[in-house]
Amino acid sequence: MPFPAFSLLQRLRRRAPPVAALLVLLPLASTVCAEVRVFTDSAHPVTVPAGITVTELDAPARLVAALGAGLPSDPARAEAIMRRRLKEALPGAPAPAQIAQAYQGVADAYNAGIAKLPAVMVDGRYVVYGEPNVSRALSRIAAYRSTQP
Repeated sequence: MPFPAFSLLQRLRRRAPPVAALLVLLPLASTVCAEVRVFTDSAHPVTVPAGITVTELDAPARLVAALGAGLPSDPARAEAIMRRRLKEALPGAPAPAQIAQAYQGVADAYNAGIAKLPAVMVDGRYVVYGEPNVSRALSRIAAYRSTQP
């Protein structure tokens, strides 16, 4: 059975883009506060200015794999080790809160109707797909918004 986040990522890639797709954010220096979110995965690296939230949709799979790394084949011992890893904040092991946050990002992308990666979303309304340079995507959104009443 495929990993749940991976299945969701596959479904995201097959969904039709939202109506606001391919529109274009206020410049970063703007006085208007805009929520900017970037959705991507490890196969689609992005260049992001400081202060912008990046959600990697394959992060849950990577975190769970790291959490389960090196487990013995004995199920009882493996379960005990996993319980200890989840209970204690071990160096290098992802915390349950980190895993939950990663899954929340996947759910946010799904709920926003993100259809392609990378995606730069502003205020939950404007999305630019396929642009790895977030500053350029923001400029495209700003240009579009400047033409709208």
